[in-house]
Amino acid sequence: MTPPCINDVDLISKNMAVFKTQEEWFEQADYDIETAEALFNAGRYIYTVFMCHLSIEKALKGVYAKKFKKDPPKIHNLNYFIEETGLELPEKFQVFIDKLNGLSIPTRYPNEIKKLIREYKKDLTEKVLDETKELLLCLKQKMI
Repeated sequence: MTPPCINDVDLISKNMAVFKTQEEWFEQADYDIETAEALFNAGRYIYTVFMCHLSIEKALKGVYAKKFKKDPPKIHNLNYFIEETGLELPEKFQVFIDKLNGLSIPTRYPNEIKKLIREYKKDLTEKVLDETKELLLCLKQKMI
């Protein structure tokens, strides 16, 4: 006898490979940039930068999902997604992506938290946050 909670629809939906859509990736990117803003307002600058990277990573994964109609690989290198999708960005954004890529590892896996706290002051973090918002808007406009 089949348990009452299991039916054919449940089994089919569990076995279907469904990838995240571009819209879902961008919705998550928006949520992450809002989280970055909240962390910035709370003075949690290291994690503000981390969330900025995550927001752009998810937006770029949205670009990848739209182009290839499948989930992107679970990697964090922003330039990988730019290269794979053939996305063309203004030079200022490419320079920023290179910078943000370099900031990802120390904020994701800090060796010395006190050192990072000293380095990531409000003014530096605010600049990263503002540039991330500008880049995210650019990526959204490219997907319209």
